[in-house]
Amino acid sequence: MNRPRIAVYPGSFDPLHNGHLDIIKRCCPLFDEVIVAVLGNESKDPLFTVAERIEIIRSEVADLAGCRVGSFSGLLVDFMDREGANVIVRGLRAVSDFEYEFQMALMNRRLNKRVETVFLVPKHEYIYLSSKLVKEVFFLGGHLEGLVPEMSLERMSLRLGSHEADDGQRP
Repeated sequence: MNRPRIAVYPGSFDPLHNGHLDIIKRCCPLFDEVIVAVLGNESKDPLFTVAERIEIIRSEVADLAGCRVGSFSGLLVDFMDREGANVIVRGLRAVSDFEYEFQMALMNRRLNKRVETVFLVPKHEYIYLSSKLVKEVFFLGGHLEGLVPEMSLERMSLRLGSHEADDGQRP
């Protein structure tokens, strides 16, 4: 019997943007199951809690067959073992992404020889997007329509009021 092909698309997703969604939607048909794995790394001073990020992502992927959302901290390969997954999906935007992602792919394979990494390039209209850039543009008053899902934008707008009280010291 063939083992199901389970892939993990890990990230902070803080906030989720349309480049992330593009990768999720395009990788789902390639695997039996895709787990969008939200990294819980509070040392990065996230905009949203892990629970909020999971809620936003779940609302956006609810209609995608074989896609579910989870969270992890620690080593990704340990999470993958618990989930029975053996493929990591990563998005590549530019050559500069490749150097870091290549190192991570090799380290993950060294930590677990069953793990392979697959790289997908987002659609051209999202290739420059990053969560950091989205937050920066948002907190400087730029428009993000068409770049982030509506729920992300609504939640960011709710946060803006609380960050204005911080003298604008954000992203």
